[in-house]
Amino acid sequence: MANTAASGEELVADSHLLPAIAVGKKTGDLLREYVKSDSKPTALLVFKGTVLDVKPSPVVAAFSSRGPNTVTPEILKPDVIGPGVNILAGWSDAIGPTGLDKDSRRTQFNIMSGTSMSCPHISGLAGLLKAAHPEWSPSAIKSALMTTAYVLDNTNAPLHDAADNSLSNPYAHGSGHVDPQKALSPGLVYDISTEEYIRFLCSLDYTVDHIVAIVKRPSVNCSKKFSDPGQLNYPSFSVLFGGKRVVRYTRKVTNVGAASSVYKVTVNGAPSVGISVKPSKLSFKSVGEKKRYTVTFVSKKGVSMTNKAEFGSITWSNPQHEVRSPVAFSWNRF
Repeated sequence: MANTAASGEELVADSHLLPAIAVGKKTGDLLREYVKSDSKPTALLVFKGTVLDVKPSPVVAAFSSRGPNTVTPEILKPDVIGPGVNILAGWSDAIGPTGLDKDSRRTQFNIMSGTSMSCPHISGLAGLLKAAHPEWSPSAIKSALMTTAYVLDNTNAPLHDAADNSLSNPYAHGSGHVDPQKALSPGLVYDISTEEYIRFLCSLDYTVDHIVAIVKRPSVNCSKKFSDPGQLNYPSFSVLFGGKRVVRYTRKVTNVGAASSVYKVTVNGAPSVGISVKPSKLSFKSVGEKKRYTVTFVSKKGVSMTNKAEFGSITWSNPQHEVRSPVAFSWNRF
């Protein structure tokens, strides 16, 4: 089974009725040329055992969901990535491992890949965080998973995209790959109340009936709504300049680390954008204390970025924690 360009070098362990082996596009191209050049091509399949410590790892799966967010471009998607390739999972006795009607084999386990495999991993982590921090809201849990995610693989290089082996970016990996241990103690979280979500939905011009159905509240009004959906207190930033040169957002963080904590900001900017953060230092006297900061993004003069995106990050850190938010920049709607 040889990959085409759509799957690149990603190898997925599918079940087959006949003995089979999966190879990437490069090897597949060589095999196709060999078959064309030999009237009696032969091959030998040898199982060499389970391979451990694969490098580089992780990589973004070729089938993984991608941005940009074309519905609400002011919100960066995806949020995070997690394990979802070649996962040993429970399997129903109602059907064979290939899913074909003619497959009479039955097994309690199967190796599967897809977002349906990564979703249980992330959901399980959310449950773990809720058990450790019962007082945290869903938004706080999401924030902890996002701001502690990592973007370097096990060779200490930036994450790669299995689709074409290029460097990945936040439109492919969001905030990065989840880190369960670090998510348990994120230091700061970006919390979002139901009222803030209502203002967000109002800014998207949902009808009151639609919003009532979503938030399950008998009475809702849009007398207060965001002028820009990007004002939502989200753990990441998606800056759409449109016809503007300046975009400004204010975020609020809650200290869930130790009392008397001090964080300093580090900005990783994009070549075409200037970024300033005020204040540049946040001091918390107590646990649960909230602080605001404002980020100003300025598109540099003379920049023509039609249908192109750039990326950066904003990180609040102290000796114990790094609270990282990816930033995506676009000049036009995709």
